[in-house]
Amino acid sequence: METTGITKEQYSWIVSAFQLAYTLGQPIMGFFIDTVGLKLSFAICAAIWGLATMGHALTGTWSGLAFMRALMGFSEASAIPAGVKTASTWFPAKERGVATGVFNMGTSLGAMLAPPLIAWCIMFHSWQFAFIVSGSLALLAALFWFFCYKDPKDAKRLSDEERHYIESGQEQHLKTDKKEKTSIKHILSQRNFWGIGIARFLADPAWGTINFWVPIFFVETLHFSLKEIAMFVWLPFLLGDLGCLASGFVAKFFHDRGVSLINSRRITFTIAAVIMMTIGLVSIVENPYIAVLLISIGAFSHQCLSTVAATLGGDLFKKDEVATAVGMAGACAWSGQLIFNLFIGAFVHIIGFAPFFIALAFFDIIGAIALWMLIKVKDEEPQVQLATS
Repeated sequence: METTGITKEQYSWIVSAFQLAYTLGQPIMGFFIDTVGLKLSFAICAAIWGLATMGHALTGTWSGLAFMRALMGFSEASAIPAGVKTASTWFPAKERGVATGVFNMGTSLGAMLAPPLIAWCIMFHSWQFAFIVSGSLALLAALFWFFCYKDPKDAKRLSDEERHYIESGQEQHLKTDKKEKTSIKHILSQRNFWGIGIARFLADPAWGTINFWVPIFFVETLHFSLKEIAMFVWLPFLLGDLGCLASGFVAKFFHDRGVSLINSRRITFTIAAVIMMTIGLVSIVENPYIAVLLISIGAFSHQCLSTVAATLGGDLFKKDEVATAVGMAGACAWSGQLIFNLFIGAFVHIIGFAPFFIALAFFDIIGAIALWMLIKVKDEEPQVQLATS
């Protein structure tokens, strides 16, 4: 901030511009993806994402940076809806959770790899160069996606047996009905959406706290030095990556043993929600390293159940509704994160961090109850079949 001359208040507006745009952008981007088509729509969004990132280097005012952050947040909001729709399109239902976990892991992996790349760019040239490099990578990704992605029905390298394996393992009642247009009103009228939306609204405050407030907690409450922060701040993200992977494999474990697809997801979510309760102990432990461990376990649990909640969007909605439903649920998630963030900012200097960690310990249990009470599924279980000659 010293280099750019931006005040802390102006910085807060820049951060808020991104968060608000990302929140509002998710349902809009989801609808755009379902309406235009996965290949073209995500290529457009990723290209805008890259150009907006590069645009940061061209502005010299805080308002210009806020505009670019908002544009980046709006286009970046396409990532999760597009990812879930891709997993829903390319994988049979029983493997969808693992696929979603792998791509969701990329968000945490990016948070781990970006800081050293950015630091190198700044030391080598300038902070503007860091935005040019990262934006260029996004543009390359957009080009790669546009020229390489194909739906299973159009993929020439996919054998008939592989294509049959994918299609036979997907829910027949969720196939796209081209006669019906994607309807936001129809999605909002479904209790399945509200089961996912409420669960994600209650879950995402944990991730927002880990991203934005835990570093401050390390300094002000645990009294970590800069060296200790560097040693431990990445641990929650590493455990979060493992949680993404675990979600799919745990659900698959139950599904392979006769538990229905949706119940295997709900059981996995519930187990992660119970483990998440350990984060409440951060409020009473005196050993700072135990506190770091508990926060990291919380990150593992959150990413596990968050991946489950995202995967359910592909399990419960038609193929031409998936991205819209996931985007709308994502808006619920980020709304919860924003509200909780405001509460922390308003009261943490009065009551400290302890009450907020205690609240996070119980939010996901309530979310699990919402999943069990609100979600209703048809009595149809897809069975993967091998192609016969």
